[in-house]
Amino acid sequence: MLRQEFYRCLTRRADALFELTEAVLCSDGPVRSIAELSLAGEHRRGHGSGYAALARGRVDIDRLRTALSEVSLPRAADGRLVLAVDVTCWLRPEAHTCPQRILCHTYGRGKDQHMMVPGWPYSVIVALESGRGSWTAPLDAVRLTPGDNAANVTARQIRDVVDRLVAAGHWQPGDPQILLVADAGYDGPRLAHVLADLPITVLVRMRTDRVLHRPVGPQPPATLSRPRRHGAEFAFGDPATWGEPDVVTDTTTRLYGPALIRAWDRLHPRLTHRIAWAGHGGPLPIIEGTVIRLQVERLPSGAIPKPVWLWHSRTGLGQAEVDLAWQAFLRRFDIEHTFRMLKQTLGWTTPKLRGPEAADRWTWLLLTAYTQLRLARDLTADLRRPWEKPRSSGRLTPARVRRGFRNLRPQLGCPASVPKPSRPGPGRPSGTPNHRPASRHDVHTVTSSNTRKPRRGKNAKSSNPRPRRTG
Repeated sequence: MLRQEFYRCLTRRADALFELTEAVLCSDGPVRSIAELSLAGEHRRGHGSGYAALARGRVDIDRLRTALSEVSLPRAADGRLVLAVDVTCWLRPEAHTCPQRILCHTYGRGKDQHMMVPGWPYSVIVALESGRGSWTAPLDAVRLTPGDNAANVTARQIRDVVDRLVAAGHWQPGDPQILLVADAGYDGPRLAHVLADLPITVLVRMRTDRVLHRPVGPQPPATLSRPRRHGAEFAFGDPATWGEPDVVTDTTTRLYGPALIRAWDRLHPRLTHRIAWAGHGGPLPIIEGTVIRLQVERLPSGAIPKPVWLWHSRTGLGQAEVDLAWQAFLRRFDIEHTFRMLKQTLGWTTPKLRGPEAADRWTWLLLTAYTQLRLARDLTADLRRPWEKPRSSGRLTPARVRRGFRNLRPQLGCPASVPKPSRPGPGRPSGTPNHRPASRHDVHTVTSSNTRKPRRGKNAKSSNPRPRRTG
């Protein structure tokens, strides 16, 4: 059913786009280039049809989003949906003729340090599975354009995904709330405030230098001053400010050894009229949540383990809910396996496409291909290499399912029509210069003047409080 709906979503050059996806699924080894996909037997057109289809084809992305939301989705142990959101980049550092490039944050490219490289960043939302594995269920991908506010784009994207999941029947009144898991780059309290009308709970990691506040205690009756809005400080780097935790639990893990989990209830950040809250009218809200600290004994890589601080948008959590929260956060890293599969095996960032619209079409073709692999994981045989360990049909990795997809494809059918015989055009005569060179575009950069007000004076300090480093 997904293949038929996917073919209906291709409204121009549908046959070429569909066979391009079939070649990605049935090729041997990683995808090296779009032209080499024409060597696969499932690709019946010429080697130039792939780039032509991506450049001039058309995909009904909204309809395809709905189709991906209607397939079966994995759930956590308690039956709830767990979503993860993250940004991954399609780097194009030397593509001067490609418009709408943004400086993307990268790490470890040659010098083992943080670098900003021009490219196209994509915000991706997936549904996570329970237990250790490398599978996720992609639901949406949005390219960040120049001038976009990443926080607003993420909130709008999450709202659209949740609305489609509710419309598809994946969540009904009375079911556990959908859990959204994100890393430290996202403002958890802001997402919880913006998405408060949705059946969703936010769980984000916080930096280790954050400072939160406890609720304000009762005010003495004889006090005539303005009531306080923030209670005592809770500094992540200062154990003297923690006090007794509300929930304490410990467990033994196979990879990380003994793990100690502590949770403190009703903690909130001190918000200021900056960044995401700059345009907020009226007094800033008090957004309380539960802070969870996870400390393990060792890491599989041998590095020194550091504590992980999590902020949960709900208060009054019990021991079972705290355990579900930190285990769901560990499953968030499965989205990195999906990014690696898309880039290194399916060749997401391989083609040198000029237009960002063509990049969006290629992105959605691969998301659909990955979804077909996930749905066929129990139907394909394990064509393992001699050095690989045997696995059961339900435990195959995406790459091993892709090896056996070619044997499954004849049973699925191909809605694409047979190509018509044709001859390539003459092209530009040899020796004739190109009189229509491609336009060059600058990389969009965000300076400090675009995000904050200029300071007055050389040594002037901002009056807005910021998270304080205490350790």
